[in-house]
This record gives sequence, C-alpha cells and structure tokens, in this order.
Amino acid sequence: MRASGKGATAAHGVVQTRFVLELDGVTRVHGEGARYVSALVNAHLALQPGEFVAVMGPSGSGKSTLLHLAGGLDVPTTGKVLVEGADLAALSVTDRAVIRRRSVGYVFQDFNLLPALTAAENVAFPLELDGWSARRARLEALAVLDEVGACELADRRPEEMSGGQAQRVAIARALVGPRRLLLADEPTGALDSATGTVILQLLRERADRGAAVLMVTHEARFAAWADRTVFLRDGRIVDETGPSDASQLLAEQAS
Repeated sequence: MRASGKGATAAHGVVQTRFVLELDGVTRVHGEGARYVSALVNAHLALQPGEFVAVMGPSGSGKSTLLHLAGGLDVPTTGKVLVEGADLAALSVTDRAVIRRRSVGYVFQDFNLLPALTAAENVAFPLELDGWSARRARLEALAVLDEVGACELADRRPEEMSGGQAQRVAIARALVGPRRLLLADEPTGALDSATGTVILQLLRERADRGAAVLMVTHEARFAAWADRTVFLRDGRIVDETGPSDASQLLAEQAS
C-alpha cells in the first residue's frame, strides 16, 4: 500500500512533509541461508498528524518489526523510514536517538522501565536528557502520571509495581512532552478492561491533538478506536480498513 503523494514543500531551506511517519518500500530481513527470515516485506505506510492507525495480524506477522523500524530502534534492509521527513537510516546513531527522545513516544511490551528510578523519574528521564530542568520535568511527569491514573506510583520503583501499574508508568513515559509520534506495542496487554479503555482514550486524545499514533493490538475492540486498521501477514501489509470493519477483517484473514 503506497502512500499517495509526499506533499513536501521547502520553507527556509528545510524540507517539510505532511506526514509524521512514512514507510516507503520497507523490507527487513534477518540471517542468511537456512536462517534467512523476511520479517517485513515491501511495506508502504504513512501517518498524518492527528491520525490513529491500528496494526493487527497473527503472531510472527511482523507487527513488532514494523514498530521497531518506525521508532528508529532498527533500520530497514531496503526502503526508507522517515519521521517528520528525516530518513532514519541516513542519520547517525546519536541523531536517531535525539529524534526518538524528542519526537517519538514508545510503549514497549516489556515496559523497559529503569529499575533504579522511581515512576516519576522514569517518566521525567527523557525530558531531562533533552535539557529540561529536573523540577520542570518532574512536574510534567506527575501531570502525565495523573492522566493515566498512576499518580500514587510516583515514588515507587518498578520492583514495587504490579504488571498493570508498570504498564501505566510506561505509557506515561511515552506520552510525556511534545511527542509527535506515538508507537504502542500491545499497550493494554497487562491491564484490566476498564484501565485499557482509559489508555485507549488517552491515545485517541493525543491523536485528536495532532500526534500520529501507531498501535499494535490483537483485539478488534481496541482497534475500533483507530481511524483505520492495517493487517499484516507473513511480513506483508495485506489489507486495510476503517475501525468499524476491524472485527470482520480479522475473521476474514484468519479463515
């Protein structure tokens, strides 16, 4: 699925694009010979500001690979991944880290919280790395922890949290600051149904405020919060639909 039109213009010598995220013919392979695996094949996907896209597909279909590439945690074998017009593979490791810190919020399946830091310190950490004062970063962190219903966890370390509590802190860390791209890998996996709905409301609100949101989920009821759903199978984007058709699409692809 190829995105229609780049919509790029030049202003003051800077190339601008109407897309926050673009995957242009992206393929990612691992290994050689008998160990050769195509994790993602010729993927075309583009997200505009304010767009919420869900990604569905069976285990091993390439969903996490897609998110890792979109977030600059990996680089494609062929094709381009652009975040706000910047080709991630063309950047140095340091410059990719700066884009991840400033523009990309990532909710990992395994949380990736720093064990030595409290919840508030984990959430504030990327802001402090980006030059915010410790006081300002903590105030912002506390505000976002309150948004996800985890303000009481502010001074607890990860070992003192349940899985659901750690997930809420990880989501707060992804939401903190002026993130333009939010990537979420099964963000409701460790949460009860009511809390999961709260998190989806937060992601939807961030999209409505102008962020682009890309979320992997196995549940059609959560995909229904998105503007559209793309379906992966064997590393390929094989279909796309609006939110009301997500359940039907999942059934058709499973048959």
